Amino acid sequence: MKKLTALLLGAAMVLSLAACGGTASSSEAASSSEGASSEAASSEATSEAAATEVTTVEPGKLIMTTNAAFPPYEMTTDDGDYEGIDVEIAGAIADKLGLELVIDNKDFDAALLAVQGGEAADMVMAGVTVTDERKAVMDFTDSYASGVQVVIVPEDSDIASIDDMQGKMIGVQRGTTGDLYCSDTVENGGFGAENVTPYPDGLTAVQALMNGQVDCVVIDNAPAQEFVTANPGLKILDTEYANEDYAIGVAKGNTQLLDALNTAIAELKADGTIQSILDKYISAE
Repeated sequence: MKKLTALLLGAAMVLSLAACGGTASSSEAASSSEGASSEAASSEATSEAAATEVTTVEPGKLIMTTNAAFPPYEMTTDDGDYEGIDVEIAGAIADKLGLELVIDNKDFDAALLAVQGGEAADMVMAGVTVTDERKAVMDFTDSYASGVQVVIVPEDSDIASIDDMQGKMIGVQRGTTGDLYCSDTVENGGFGAENVTPYPDGLTAVQALMNGQVDCVVIDNAPAQEFVTANPGLKILDTEYANEDYAIGVAKGNTQLLDALNTAIAELKADGTIQSILDKYISAE
């Protein structure tokens, strides 16, 4: 990035000198024109130039771990491909960096662990919320989206508020913030681990709710909306359980990749790409 800045400043100086020289010769005018073209070309290649300075697990590739059972952030299509908010944002970031996106689908816990060593994957995107516990073992980018933890219950449930969840069996997706929050002690605002049943993904937790194995499910609002729509007889409580921000996790100390990702995220926010992806999958309420 420093080399690129120097190139841009150099091009700007050429243009400035040409303008101050009064009547320019044809060769000087041509030089000025070439300098302007060079500046434009360098500007367009900014992200590609940055990519050459980023070291990834596999050269030329950006390996992302995820848990593709978290619609609309990541999910598997009927053809076995991946789609969703995180998938499209990751693709846009990879394009910015001039890299090929590779998606490695795992359980949520495994997706987090794969990044921590920095040897199996470059980043994790799976609707990951930044917590103090996670910050101790990995670094996070700036937030690219926000989420809300909500509670799914049967329509005839006697659970009408968060307080009513005391003493009930709560289903969660293993390793998520819903799991962490609910499993915490009552003194810390949780319900106790003995009252929480973790499942490998949100869909399995919702199926357990439908089968009467748990009394409610705590999960992010976006997938909750998907699950309720697909399963008549369920509803979401009006009360929000928690608000949080999503970010990309990378191996701790990998500032080179972290800076590149943050630059790409900022550009994708500025040009409206991220918002358009969010709007595509999440309808305005």
